Amino acid sequence: MRNLIILLFLCSLTVLCRARDGENFVASDILASMKPGDKAAILMVHFGTTHADTRELTIDALNNKVKQQFPDIELREAYTSRIVIKHLGNKGIVKENPLEALRKLHAEGYTHILIQPSTIIDGVEMESLDRNVTEVRDLFKDIRTGNPLLYDPHDYESVIEVITKSTDKQTAYVLVGHGTYDATTAQYAMLDYMLKIKGHKNFFVGTIEGYPGYDDVLIQLKQSGLKKIVLVPFMFVAGEHAKNDIAGDCKENLDKEGYVADVIMEGLGQNSGMQDIFISHLKFITKHRKLDIMDKKAGYQETGKKE
Repeated sequence: MRNLIILLFLCSLTVLCRARDGENFVASDILASMKPGDKAAILMVHFGTTHADTRELTIDALNNKVKQQFPDIELREAYTSRIVIKHLGNKGIVKENPLEALRKLHAEGYTHILIQPSTIIDGVEMESLDRNVTEVRDLFKDIRTGNPLLYDPHDYESVIEVITKSTDKQTAYVLVGHGTYDATTAQYAMLDYMLKIKGHKNFFVGTIEGYPGYDDVLIQLKQSGLKKIVLVPFMFVAGEHAKNDIAGDCKENLDKEGYVADVIMEGLGQNSGMQDIFISHLKFITKHRKLDIMDKKAGYQETGKKE
């Protein structure tokens, strides 16, 4: 019986490794590959916020937690929002963008870089970061970027497990994301779909800028028959959008429809479970390297393997 349990554990571990490695990643320990004289650093990349209260509870909290997990590695941060950087600069608070931070790390002799964004979806912010990394890739021996909060189905399952804890079936929970106007907005719809499939039919996902929108969520709310609503910012920080669009416009519109709407004024970055998911992505890239699509295609051509 004991041997059977061990065998089942090893099989499940193999399946997990294949699922996480799959066609996109290969095992590669970045820290073990370092030579004498090499220097490693972690760069945490955030959109940023001008609100000091939520910054301390989210961005600073995640940075500090990462430092606790990687005490021997230099930790830096960068903001992607030029508007936030400019606004904070006017107050004497200096924040670098990713490209500036990466060039500075190179100038200081760092050779191996681990980048972990606090981005929610694989959208335009990740695209921008990828372009920054491409621009400086040749300056480092190895540079890797962790995935955003939602990337593969495993991530969605982890997020759903965290966000549905201690909830009431008679309350409608509306997760409100920032949204985007390009194809990556489908990730919000995927989250909504997976919530429903897993039996959380009182959870609804909407966006401020993109699909699903307010009207799409309202249709589902009316069909559900639920009257009590809790609006939950599905954003890393509860900043401008949470305070103005969610606690303001969304709540007011729902109140006019006859609902009793409350707002949880917390960013996802305040949730320790969400923080742990980001850190798990960072830990993953310390042990795995993402395959370039052209390298994969070249491999298919050599082996004759089907794409």
